[in-house]
Amino acid sequence: MSKQLELLQGTLDMLILKAVSLGPLHGYGVLLRIQQISGGQLEIQQGSLYPALYRLEHQGLITSEWGESENNRKAKFYRLTAPGRKKLQTETDNWNRMAGVIGDILSSKPEEA
Repeated sequence: MSKQLELLQGTLDMLILKAVSLGPLHGYGVLLRIQQISGGQLEIQQGSLYPALYRLEHQGLITSEWGESENNRKAKFYRLTAPGRKKLQTETDNWNRMAGVIGDILSSKPEEA
C-alpha cells in the first residue's frame, strides 16, 4: 500500500550531499544510499542524479576520483568537501525550520486563525 514519495523540487542536492557525507560513493551507490536511508520511500532517477552530481562538483561541494566499484568496474567516487559540509548543514537547518513552520500551519485549528 505504500507509495513512493515524490521528491520536492530543490531537495535532490541536499539528499546527495547527505548521502556522500556518510562516506565516498559512486553514482549508482548514491541512488542506493538514498533509497536505503528513506526505507525505499524515495527513488532517485539516474537522469536526475548525474546532472546534479556534475552541478555539485562544479560548485565545489563534492569532489570525485576514479576507482573500482564492488563489481570490479571503473567508477567515479564522490566525496563531500568542506564547503559541501557547510552547505549541507545550512540546507538541513533551513529544511528543518521550514518543515516546522509547515507542520505548525497544517496542525492549526479554526479557532487559532
